[in-house]
Amino acid sequence: MKIGFIGLGNMGAPMALNLAAAGHDVSGFDLTAPCPEGVKKAASGAEAAKGADVVLTMLPNGAILRAVAAEIIPAMSVGSVLLDCSTVDVESARAVAEQAEAAQLMAVDAPVSGGIGGAAAGTLTFMAGGTEAGFAKVNPLFDIMGQKAVHCGASGAGQAAKICNNMILGVTMIATCEAFSLADKLGLDRQKMFDVVSTSSGYSWTMNAYCPAPGVGPQSPADNDYKPGFASELMLKDLRLSQQAAEASDADTPMGKAATELYAKFVEEEGGQGTDFSAMLPRFEKRARSG
Repeated sequence: MKIGFIGLGNMGAPMALNLAAAGHDVSGFDLTAPCPEGVKKAASGAEAAKGADVVLTMLPNGAILRAVAAEIIPAMSVGSVLLDCSTVDVESARAVAEQAEAAQLMAVDAPVSGGIGGAAAGTLTFMAGGTEAGFAKVNPLFDIMGQKAVHCGASGAGQAAKICNNMILGVTMIATCEAFSLADKLGLDRQKMFDVVSTSSGYSWTMNAYCPAPGVGPQSPADNDYKPGFASELMLKDLRLSQQAAEASDADTPMGKAATELYAKFVEEEGGQGTDFSAMLPRFEKRARSG
């Protein structure tokens, strides 16, 4: 396929490279990030989109997605697909899809899970919203960039799945870090706690696959001085999206709300920005019980 790729940052660049390495004709554009070798450099988003079968966007937020969509949709060919892999609010995803469909394009919102490592290795998971026809057209690209793609429903469903998933992730990471901190204060060896919890009812991805305690469990950012990984500020972004969605849909999410408030404090007041989201553990280690 001929592919336009807009957004060549930490996630976008390796994804574009994987598509190019698989033999696709990839033209890329980013306002600040360099164009990786193997991807043709376009002078603008509209130039990258012109004549493309699929235009893939990987952008920071919904406002930027809306602005980029307004620029590239008029340049896209009828019947082509706008594939947005950003994590944005559901309302922006649906608004862009409506704009694309009005221009006789297909739109798929497909945020990803798997982080920078998954982007480089081509092992991302895609949560997709949009029509069956749009999903079918871009599914071969998911096979190159990832290990799994799930068609979750109509436009916006991919973003809804990502937001719900990451709300669970944020809440469970906090609980896992709290438990290790409590274990420390009770004199329980961390490895012994892991051995018990990882094979019993406390089992979770944050314990078993991404343990926040250095030297315990599989290799994780905790073993690399909490360098991300998945940065705390990105977790905060996703948790805020979850609460925005909860408010819009009148959903009661007290644990999601509490996790959002904790990550906001950690990132904005306690120096957590730039650290992995599992760095909540050293935060709790330093704290006594409050309230």
